Amino acid sequence: MDLDRFQYLLLMALCLVITLPLEILVGARVWAQPRRLLTALAIPVAVFAVWDVIAIARDHWTYNPRYVSGWELGNLPVEELVFFVVVPICGLLTYEAVRRILHEWGDVWSRLRRLIGLGR
Repeated sequence: MDLDRFQYLLLMALCLVITLPLEILVGARVWAQPRRLLTALAIPVAVFAVWDVIAIARDHWTYNPRYVSGWELGNLPVEELVFFVVVPICGLLTYEAVRRILHEWGDVWSRLRRLIGLGR
C-alpha cells in the first residue's frame, strides 16, 4: 500500500496528537465542552466545505491524487473536510491553553505584587 495517499490524513492526526496535551496538561477544556466545540465548528466547516465544492467544480482548486486517499464526499476529498475540523480544533486548543496560562500568570503576578507591597 502506498502511504503517500494518506499523508494529508496523517498530518491532520499529527496536529491533533501534538495539541492534545494542551487539553490534558494545561486544562484547555475544549474537548470537555462538546456542544460548545460543535457550535464553534459548524459555520466555518459548512462555509469552507461549500466554498471548496464550488472551487473544485469550477476547476479553480484541485488536489494531487498522490497525496489524498481517494475517498470523497461528492467532489470534496475527505481530507479537506477533516482539515476544516482539525485546524480550528487545534487553534481553539492553543487559544484556550494560552488564555488559561496567562490567567494563571496574572494571578501569580498580582499575588507577587501584593506580597512585595506594589499593589493593593
